Amino acid sequence: MATSIDEKIKAQEEKLKQLKSIKQRIEASRRAAEAKVTRQQETRRKILVGAMVLEMMEKDDGNRQRFMQRLDSYLTRADDRALFGLPPVNEKPTE
Repeated sequence: MATSIDEKIKAQEEKLKQLKSIKQRIEASRRAAEAKVTRQQETRRKILVGAMVLEMMEKDDGNRQRFMQRLDSYLTRADDRALFGLPPVNEKPTE
């Protein structure tokens, strides 16, 4: 009789282990989906803000100059700077 109970306990423990594994996969999938939505929203915000800034730069030369000064100090990668017609940053100061 004890063996039968021990076997039932072992079977239930195995079932519990399987269910916990399923739960972990479901939770990981949910977190991944939430992270994807968050990244998509962040990308969309950046696109919208960028479009607004570009429009402001086109409409007002003062804004354009201020933004270009900020970009000049903010952008460091040569390919990023080239997008705005900025020269590459000299990493080694010339003497």
